[in-house]
Amino acid sequence: MTGNEYQKAALRTASGMNYEHHGMLMNGALGLCGESGEVADIVKKATFQGHQLDTAHIAEELGDVAWYLAISANAIGYDLDTIFEMNVSKLMKRYPEGFDPEKSIHRPEYEKGV
Repeated sequence: MTGNEYQKAALRTASGMNYEHHGMLMNGALGLCGESGEVADIVKKATFQGHQLDTAHIAEELGDVAWYLAISANAIGYDLDTIFEMNVSKLMKRYPEGFDPEKSIHRPEYEKGV
């Protein structure tokens, strides 16, 4: 399944969101925070509170993150394949040979005005 195929399927279940794009973006942004927080909470409990790491639960929450990502992208007029391609292009420019801690520390956007 491509990102765009997923987005189209996800938007089918956004049928109750017949409000303007700003409202869809607000719902998406807040939903991303909430669902990402749920992933973080599972990891926190496994790391600090003695719980078993529940990867099936994490996978379920990541699916919810994907849903909110899909509606957020739609709200700003982007499809997921384009979002994914833009991100990979940015990372290829930033780390042409793969991740490099030195390039991470000394990113041009952090060096401006220093």
